[in-house]
Amino acid sequence: MREDILHFVWKYKQLRLADLKTTKGQAIEIENIGAHNHLSGPDFFNAKINIDGQMWAGNVEIHVQSSDWYAHHHEKDENYNNVILHVVWEDNLDVFRNDNTKIPTLALKNYISDELLVAYNSLFNKDIKSFVNCEKDINSVSSFAFKNWLERLYFERLEQKSSLVYKLLQTSNNDWEKVLFVMLMRNFGSKINAESFFSIGQVLDFSVVRKIQHSAPKLESILFGLAGFYNDDSIVDVYYINQEKEYLFLKHKYSLQDEGVQKPAFFKLRPNNFPTIRLSQLAHLYAAHQNIFSKLIAVNSLEEIYDIFNVTASEYWDTHYTFGKVSKKSVKKVSKKFIDLIVINTIIPLKFCYANYIGKDINEDIIRIVESLKKEENNIISGFRECNVAVKNAKESQALLQLYNEYCTKNKCLQCVVGNSLLSGKA
Repeated sequence: MREDILHFVWKYKQLRLADLKTTKGQAIEIENIGAHNHLSGPDFFNAKINIDGQMWAGNVEIHVQSSDWYAHHHEKDENYNNVILHVVWEDNLDVFRNDNTKIPTLALKNYISDELLVAYNSLFNKDIKSFVNCEKDINSVSSFAFKNWLERLYFERLEQKSSLVYKLLQTSNNDWEKVLFVMLMRNFGSKINAESFFSIGQVLDFSVVRKIQHSAPKLESILFGLAGFYNDDSIVDVYYINQEKEYLFLKHKYSLQDEGVQKPAFFKLRPNNFPTIRLSQLAHLYAAHQNIFSKLIAVNSLEEIYDIFNVTASEYWDTHYTFGKVSKKSVKKVSKKFIDLIVINTIIPLKFCYANYIGKDINEDIIRIVESLKKEENNIISGFRECNVAVKNAKESQALLQLYNEYCTKNKCLQCVVGNSLLSGKA
């Protein structure tokens, strides 16, 4: 028996309410189950329960066994002095408050139906290997309820992405332009070089970027230098030598430091994602837009964002992917598919945080933009598609990633609309 099923039963009153009694035979009438507390302290606050003809207002604590009260040291915690009912699966020990008064106990195993327990055990049957616990029944949930759940999950994921923005704001004295630069650096690095590019963005004083961003070659030289690319004496082409000289000059002029920088990787990357290409593209993005933060905050459509990110790497990279090695000519333009990822992981979280900062609600604008983006393709989205879950756009794919990572893999089925639906009404 797990505690989460007991929380579910209490929260949604999935128990036989007629003739409820404490383990000492006192009659129980539930007027209000209380507010579910997901933080420290009792599990449900401000409940109202009639016990043996006396109305009580206070908190409810839930355990598998009543002895867990002492195992969790609640008897030493003043936050539990106002517990009016101890809800358990099995009552194996009397429990007392600090003032030595006994806490009434409700043993749920006497009031939960076999049908509910069978459904619960089926949901968590570990003998059957599955993508998610509910894969056979996920489509039984009403489309309206599931759609609303996905929207909640999308904003939950957006809140998680926003946590980095708020941390960067604290360390940058609310310099939104710098935060944007660091976020773009991180996400231009994609999955493999995200932390490397992020470390470069953090060590580079953004005041330097402001001074030189009009010149893509200068910003390129600094980004390449901090990335540790100027350490090969065998490369003799003019572009490499000139960029290295420029970096050494700017490094001395602005006292640039590379301590703490993680060197970017090339391994397992497609050539268009090589760090050389991405850093050059980012330098040209900043050279093309002197007030890029203001522009991105003002845009309300995906097409406007595509226009801003319509940049290419330097001409040298038309025939190179790495320094000194000539390749077939191709212009290294930022693709729309890559821009979509930047929108999801940088622009929308930043717009969301900035709107909150100035007290503006732009949720509808955010939904419009993210719904105009194509869905992502990965193993998780493929898994849901095999469960016959339709995925139409990036909002839904982002929501499903949140569902899988934060609920499915952590067996938080009873905190999910699907799990709730499968178990509800079986009391």
